[in-house]
Amino acid sequence: MIPAYLYKYIYLLLVTVLTLTVVKYRRSLKVNESIIGSALLCLFMVLFIGFRPVSIYFVDMVNYANWWGGAWWGFNWSAENLLFDNLYQYMGSVFPDGTVFFAVIAGIYFVGMLVACRKLFPANTLIVFLVCLAAFSTFSYGTNGIKAGAAASLFLVALAYRDNIVVSVLFLFLSWGFHHSMQMPVAAYVLTLIFKNKKWYFYGWLFCLLMAVAHLSFFQNLFAGMTDESGAGYLNWEVNDDWGGKSGFRIDFVIYSAVPVVIGYYVKFKYQLEDRLYDMMLYMYLTCNGIWMLCMYAQFTNRIAYLSWFMYPILLVYPCYAIVDKNHPLVLVRQKVVLLHLAFTLFMVLIYYA
Repeated sequence: MIPAYLYKYIYLLLVTVLTLTVVKYRRSLKVNESIIGSALLCLFMVLFIGFRPVSIYFVDMVNYANWWGGAWWGFNWSAENLLFDNLYQYMGSVFPDGTVFFAVIAGIYFVGMLVACRKLFPANTLIVFLVCLAAFSTFSYGTNGIKAGAAASLFLVALAYRDNIVVSVLFLFLSWGFHHSMQMPVAAYVLTLIFKNKKWYFYGWLFCLLMAVAHLSFFQNLFAGMTDESGAGYLNWEVNDDWGGKSGFRIDFVIYSAVPVVIGYYVKFKYQLEDRLYDMMLYMYLTCNGIWMLCMYAQFTNRIAYLSWFMYPILLVYPCYAIVDKNHPLVLVRQKVVLLHLAFTLFMVLIYYA
C-alpha cells in the first residue's frame, strides 16, 4: 500500500508529467484521443483518491471514518447537508467501513469536473481537465474537504449546462444539498441572471478589497448573523495564535485571486469579448471572491475562498479558448498560462508551504 504522505506528491508528479506531455504534443492530439485520455485519467483519479488509506494526512477523512456507524437509517429531512449527510448515514448502515463511500465521493468529484470540462471545452477536454487537476485547491478538496469538493463539482456541471435550465437547476440543488455553503455561489448564479452591469461587479470587488485592507469587521459580523450555525461558527471563531493556520490579511491569497480579475478586466473592457457563459463565471467569481475578502480575517478563511476558487481554473483558461482570433495574445500564450498555473501550485506545495 502506498504511504499516505506520498499521495500528494504522486498526484502532482502525474499531473505535471501529463500536462507537459499534452502541451508538447498538443498539435498532434486528436479530439477523440483527448476525450478518451481524459476519461481514463478521471477513472484513475477516482480509484487512486477514492481508495486512499484512512490517514491524518487527509485530515477530515479520519473524522468521517471514526464516525462511521452501522445503525438503522431513515431519511433525515432536517440534516444540515441534506444529500451528503443522508448518503453518509445510508452507506454507514450498509457497508462495514467507509471505503466505498470515499470512492463514491471521489467519483462525484472527478466525474463532475470532467463532465464540465467536456461540455465547455469539447475540443480541448484533456488539457483543461489537467488544468483543473493542477489547481491549488483540487487535491485538498478531493481528500480533505470532500463535502465542499463534491458540491463544487456538481455546481460546475450546473454551470456547464446553463443553456438547459432543467439540468442546470437540478445540479444547483444537488450542489446545495451536498454542502450548505453552496448557497453563496447559487445566489451569485441567480444574481448574474438578473444584474448584468459588468462595471459594478468590478467596482464591488475593489470595494471588498479596500474593506479587507482597512480590516473592517462589520461585514463579517453581518454575514455571521445571516448564515446558519455552522457558517456563523467559522466567522465568529476568535482568532488565536495556536489554532494551527494562518490568519490576518492574506496578501498571497489576494494576489492569487486577482489573476482572473485582471484577465477578466482585459477581456471584457479591452478586447470586449461577448460570451454569456464567461460573463456568468466572471461575475459569480467576482461576487463570491469579494465576499471572501470581506470575511478574510476569520479562521479557516480558505474554506470561504474556495467558494470562488473552485471556478478558478476554468475561468483562467476559458478566454484563451473562447477568443476566435488565432493571433490574439491570449490565444498565443494559452499553453504558457497552463504551465504557469501548474508552476504556481508546485511552488505553493513544494516551497511556500513546505
